Amino acid sequence: MESAFNQLTAQRRSIYALGDQLTNSPEEIYDLIITAIKNSPTAFNSQTVRAVVLFGKSSDKVWDIVEAALKEVVKDPQAFAKTQQKIASFRAGFGTILFLTETDTVHELEKQFPAYADNFADWAEQGIGGAQQAVWTALAEQQIGASLQHYNPLIDDAIHQAFDLPDSWQLRAEMPFGSIEASADNKDFLNDGEKFKLIK
Repeated sequence: MESAFNQLTAQRRSIYALGDQLTNSPEEIYDLIITAIKNSPTAFNSQTVRAVVLFGKSSDKVWDIVEAALKEVVKDPQAFAKTQQKIASFRAGFGTILFLTETDTVHELEKQFPAYADNFADWAEQGIGGAQQAVWTALAEQQIGASLQHYNPLIDDAIHQAFDLPDSWQLRAEMPFGSIEASADNKDFLNDGEKFKLIK
């Protein structure tokens, strides 16, 4: 059964060749992103997802921080040259989204509902994953490319200092976005029988 929604989710891909040639204004993109997050579900309606949307030099600063952090751990010059090239592709985009979890809320829920205390961190991860998927798909609908990166916790302290973020906001991922300068490669799928089961 075909659906417009499934077609849109198939359109959402990891786009690594990004540019800054978007006609959308930063305000329009910001509204698109926060609307997608606000309407994404979270356990107990806890609303633990936080996002910082960065444009221009502020977006570049994220990737400057990533590059500086990786320079300290990638000692091989050839390997670091490849790393720099990858980071440059993210820096070339129109902006970056930082996805974070509000940990004070998670800890408060653990206290309020001790029977479920062991689950709230996992549920917060599910919530942020749903928000990331929603934002990524919303961007794809507007022909805006994006990918999801995870340089945390290596960059956590520097990011918090650079953008004056609350201590309770735990960085979980970074999403560079921009104009699509090259399409994604073909995507391979495992056989459906290995992943799914139909029970009537």
